[in-house]
Amino acid sequence: MRTKHMLFASVAGLVGAAQALSAETLTVAYYGGNWGEAFDACVAKPFTATTGIAVIAEIGNSTTTLSKLQQQAGAATIDVAYMDGGISEIAEAAGVLAPIPLETMAHAKSLLPKAAYRNGDHVFAVSAGYYSLGLTYSTLEVPSAPESWDALWDEAYAGAVAIPSPNNSAGVPFILFLNDLYGAGDSTQDAVFAKLATLDAGLLYDTSGAASNAFQNGEVAIGAHFNVGAWDLIDAGLPIGFTVPKEGVWATDARMHIVKGSKAPEAAAKFIDTAMTPAAATCLAENLYLGPAISGVDLPADVARKLPWGETGSVADLKLFDWATVNAQRPALTDRWNREIAN
Repeated sequence: MRTKHMLFASVAGLVGAAQALSAETLTVAYYGGNWGEAFDACVAKPFTATTGIAVIAEIGNSTTTLSKLQQQAGAATIDVAYMDGGISEIAEAAGVLAPIPLETMAHAKSLLPKAAYRNGDHVFAVSAGYYSLGLTYSTLEVPSAPESWDALWDEAYAGAVAIPSPNNSAGVPFILFLNDLYGAGDSTQDAVFAKLATLDAGLLYDTSGAASNAFQNGEVAIGAHFNVGAWDLIDAGLPIGFTVPKEGVWATDARMHIVKGSKAPEAAAKFIDTAMTPAAATCLAENLYLGPAISGVDLPADVARKLPWGETGSVADLKLFDWATVNAQRPALTDRWNREIAN
């Protein structure tokens, strides 16, 4: 009888614990496609396994997520939001983000200093990993890996070049990156726009998916494309190459944020702490080739060579722009692009 009572008490305790855990959920805004699948596998599932808190995915790109956060201001239903650099700063300025308490997180000591984004005395975003815009090319059309961004202007590839438009998050910073190369950082950007006007491009893409499709279908031979998208094609067996030119690459990162007004701020902080573990960073590097934003990640050689800084580089080699500067120039550069390049 005593044994039966103890068993009942034990089962009741487990049921009670399960009910308590199942009563709590965390809504996380992800990107779609293989990005969302990777964040789910590398962060959400380990988080749930450790805490018992279920993660509800809210799928959307960065701008869509920002719109949702603005619509939910004062009645947030999203707890954690993944958004790209640039959109992250806009979200902070819009007042829809909460401070991230790094001082309470066990794994924050491994976070690279540049991977914590601050506004005054508080952190508003933490990097989930870096990706770069390098040279992607068809190995059928381009005989060897291009060594310079000059290859975009090679007459052999006239009409078969892809670069991002300002409608893509990479478009405006890519103009500024080229301005540093071909205009010595001239504040007028006259030299780089003159250089771009001579480019015989076949595709000015608005979305990264459009660029991947163009390479996949053989519509373009060379172009500026993200390492994540390029290696996705390469891993699928397509005749595509990706390289970091001698002048370097422009890069940015995916970031995590706690939403202002979240009803589960402690769970949201725990989720971000889980994302800063070596296991999560290794998993994201192996699945998306995201460059880790924490130190102490040991990767296989075949994965390491596909990271955004290339075979021999490091995070120190990435050109990371101040997004406040980029965003301030975005309207004027977009208008000029539409007048001088798009038409």
